[in-house]
Amino acid sequence: MAASTEEIEEPVDETPDALVARARSLVPGLRERQHDTERNGKVLPEAISAFQAEGLYRVLQPKRYGGYEYGLDVFARTAMEIASGCGSTGWVFSTGAQHQWQIGLFAKQAQDDVWKSDPAALAGSSYAPTGNAVAEDGGYRVTGKWSFCSGVDVCQWMILGVRIAQAEGAEPAGTGFVLVPKSDYRIEKNWDVLGLVGTGSNDLVLENAFVPAHRVLTHEEAESGKSPGTLANDGDLYKIPFFAAISLCLCSAIIGMARGALETYLADIKGRESRGAAAGAANKIADFATIQIRVGEAAASIDAAETLVLRDCRDIMATIAAGLELSPEQRARNKGDLGFAVRLSVRAADLLFESVGGMGLHSSNHVQRAWRDIHAGAKHISMNWDAVGTLYGRVKLGLPPGHAQF
Repeated sequence: MAASTEEIEEPVDETPDALVARARSLVPGLRERQHDTERNGKVLPEAISAFQAEGLYRVLQPKRYGGYEYGLDVFARTAMEIASGCGSTGWVFSTGAQHQWQIGLFAKQAQDDVWKSDPAALAGSSYAPTGNAVAEDGGYRVTGKWSFCSGVDVCQWMILGVRIAQAEGAEPAGTGFVLVPKSDYRIEKNWDVLGLVGTGSNDLVLENAFVPAHRVLTHEEAESGKSPGTLANDGDLYKIPFFAAISLCLCSAIIGMARGALETYLADIKGRESRGAAAGAANKIADFATIQIRVGEAAASIDAAETLVLRDCRDIMATIAAGLELSPEQRARNKGDLGFAVRLSVRAADLLFESVGGMGLHSSNHVQRAWRDIHAGAKHISMNWDAVGTLYGRVKLGLPPGHAQF
């Protein structure tokens, strides 16, 4: 039986660095199980159990429910570590861990619904408003279908984007999110893809489900810095506008995948020798200048991506802690930096995969899997450089940002 909130106690001598170190300790096991995760089509239960046992999902969870309420930078570092072990597992961990922050933006009663009886409960999401929420007494009647629901098989709740109407047949008056339990929806198994195979990002269907009003969060509330959740959670974390931070979970996972690819590439390449042909017989691959320049550029690209993202995370936290609002210029820069960090990670993965040789064709090879996972993750619209780069450029030029959410 899950512990109640009254039984939850914060671990003694817990520090952000200790949490990150515990995440790092799980990486070898995650790498060993990558192939099994892909064949399973969803994250393995032993991985979720390990994350729970090490308290990793508590990184952004409200303290009222046993969470740590650490900063965005601590979350990003933790997510990068996990994703360096397995891309699919890291993607599902990163999104699920940041959803703990988003649940903290909902009304207290909604948070109680999720965590009061089970402080370890997790939520997945699909944010595109492809469902309709029609108001009725006490709440909303919701119907729709959502795609790319990463982790839907391992989560107990889902956060879904909806168009909100005040009456049946009325035009939607706005958009927002509904928080629904697993008992309310069905999953359509259709995740058959090139990369991030083990995320199990299947479709989800909701048919005429009733969602109480306290489990609805409008976009305006989520962006206000004064969401219903701030009445219960007064930490700086929950004053951050939703769209200013949510894409961090995707970017952090992708950077972690790139770092994992580099680590395993180096471990393999240092002991390899050529087998003859054009490369000559018994030459150490590490002695090739072309390999050296690829490794150097890949390492610098990953370091730059991580440094850029962590700088922005700390800047967001410092701004909110000072009682200030994030400026449009700040938010556009941060959004652009996330996209550029992903672009750097893609470049690093390409440099490594293009030189991994025939061994990289094996399905068990970590570099080829990371290459597939990174390219798959980079296809997410929030990470699309054409979109976020244009937004950043417009704001830098003094032009209005347009309709982009940032």
